[in-house]
Amino acid sequence: MLATVSKNVFLYASQNKVLNKAAKRWGLRFGASQVVAGVTIHSAIQKVKDLNAKGLVCTLDHLGEFVSSREEAIEATDYNVRTMEAITKEGVNSNLSVKMTQLGLDIDRDFCVSNMRRILETAKRTNNFVRIDMEDYSHCQITLDILKELREKYGFDNVGTVIQSYLHRAHDDVKDLKGIPLRLVKGAYKESSEVAYQDKAKIDENYMTIIKEHLSNGSYTAIASHDHHIIAEVKQFAKENNIPNAQFEFQMLYGFRSELQHSLVKEGYTMRVYIPFGDDWFGYFMRRLAERPQNVAFAVKGFFSK
Repeated sequence: MLATVSKNVFLYASQNKVLNKAAKRWGLRFGASQVVAGVTIHSAIQKVKDLNAKGLVCTLDHLGEFVSSREEAIEATDYNVRTMEAITKEGVNSNLSVKMTQLGLDIDRDFCVSNMRRILETAKRTNNFVRIDMEDYSHCQITLDILKELREKYGFDNVGTVIQSYLHRAHDDVKDLKGIPLRLVKGAYKESSEVAYQDKAKIDENYMTIIKEHLSNGSYTAIASHDHHIIAEVKQFAKENNIPNAQFEFQMLYGFRSELQHSLVKEGYTMRVYIPFGDDWFGYFMRRLAERPQNVAFAVKGFFSK
């Protein structure tokens, strides 16, 4: 019961605009620096270099979501373009992840698509890949619609998205997205039982179902999990079904389970680290605290270190 209450508190805080605004003035606090790679492009690139040197590949995510003005969305788009250019200039091995609410999705759909096209054109020019992060359920269908538009109408084959296994629709979505590179996750937003499974065992079961579906249909699959049981099951499934290592990768968040990350690299698997950065860190950090009670240790340690 206490864990559920704590999770709800953190999820509420993650969407509180007053707290998010205040956090931009605080700087990285409460242990956030352990899971957020600084506030600038330069600081994030340095983390990528360090991880690349250890055999890990990365994806950078400039934090920010739910912007309310065109000016903010354009600024965020410009920042993502500069991030992609910095990746190329510095010669590091990293993709880019973006949230479309940061690019103006809640302001105007076509405006957001235009901003996405700018980012994807930069990525295409630099031979790189962009992942559209999946946000809360209210943005699920429009995210998938825009993904298809970008790929089919505008011809961008360097873009994919994320599917969350706690959603009832996840398996159907994965089948519909055959051939498109997907990051498969369990999900980190608070959703109602009408659209999402609430039981961890059911979420885990559906997670393996969608992983096996996407791998079996020959699609490139990113398995984003810190759960060593899930990882072991994926490795066994791939081995039994002759699925080559080149068809999938494991992904974990920056600051979590580093030893397991390095172990997977030594075993010959592609291991990608998701690296968030930027001053709009509060919502992301609160969702990490909500996911697992153990993560609260980051906040406690960070609080007393100030």
